[in-house]
Amino acid sequence: MENIENIGVFCVGETLIDFIGHQEEVSIEDTKDYHRYLGGSPTNVAMNMARLGVNVYLASTIGEDGFGTYVLDKLKENKVKTTYVRQDAIHPTSVIFVSKTTGTPDFIPFRKADTMITENQIPTEVLEKTKIFHTTAFALSKNPSRNTILAKAAEAHDLGVTLSIDINYSSRIWPDRLKAMETIKKYCQYDPLVKISEDDIERLFEQRLSHEEIFTFFHDHLNVSTVCLTLGSKGVTLSRKHKTPITLPAEKVENIMDATGAGDAFWSGFLFAHLKELPVERCLKIALTLAAIKLQNVGRLPQNMDVLSELLRIT
Repeated sequence: MENIENIGVFCVGETLIDFIGHQEEVSIEDTKDYHRYLGGSPTNVAMNMARLGVNVYLASTIGEDGFGTYVLDKLKENKVKTTYVRQDAIHPTSVIFVSKTTGTPDFIPFRKADTMITENQIPTEVLEKTKIFHTTAFALSKNPSRNTILAKAAEAHDLGVTLSIDINYSSRIWPDRLKAMETIKKYCQYDPLVKISEDDIERLFEQRLSHEEIFTFFHDHLNVSTVCLTLGSKGVTLSRKHKTPITLPAEKVENIMDATGAGDAFWSGFLFAHLKELPVERCLKIALTLAAIKLQNVGRLPQNMDVLSELLRIT
């Protein structure tokens, strides 16, 4: 068995092929052609953090098909450990068609293999070496992945692992909103680091809530200690229980190329800085910088820059 010492982040959830529209600022129905990218929120986080030098493992399920081969090649190229990425002979690799936009993208999902994560893909001996266990609402939306992730989250918590979740809720992915809320509450009982956007909140609650209402819900009703509310072009507000919230503006980006994956880049930067035990405001600054770098590139972070050096220059 390979060396599994000192795993920074164990990401669990969807690995997908994103087909991102070539035409800018048009709806799906008006998009004529697409470019192929490796996607899926936990997969993006895994690749981003591996680029930053973190030892990252990914547990996900892909098809035993051409897209699956493409996925494995890209993950290995980005230095993500793929020991627990399983290829399924029956279910094809999941794909999502996404509009190209500077705002919240429109998308159409075709999901198969990503929902088929099993418990043997997340071994106890790996969790014992893990610092952060990260997943998403998307990953929790269907069984057997949902039951697998909840069971392993409980195990990780008992082992003293810090949990993390991006509550990237969408009714198109998870039509049963009440089941979604029930599942999110179950995961939040382990006091994860929570990332959620204003758009996610509106979809989950079917209404706009004030920031105070959002933080009260997570702190008082779900007993979550740290909530990071991303505000798109307006930046971010982070709230810790019994402390004054911290709000920082987004970095100015003159030419936004593609917003898909910007939230994943933000959270990758935050978790990277959290692993380094940096002060929370610096964690946020690093997160905002990584999001700004992503916004200037279509698909994933650019290969031709030393992202780590860029981030560590931040004061």
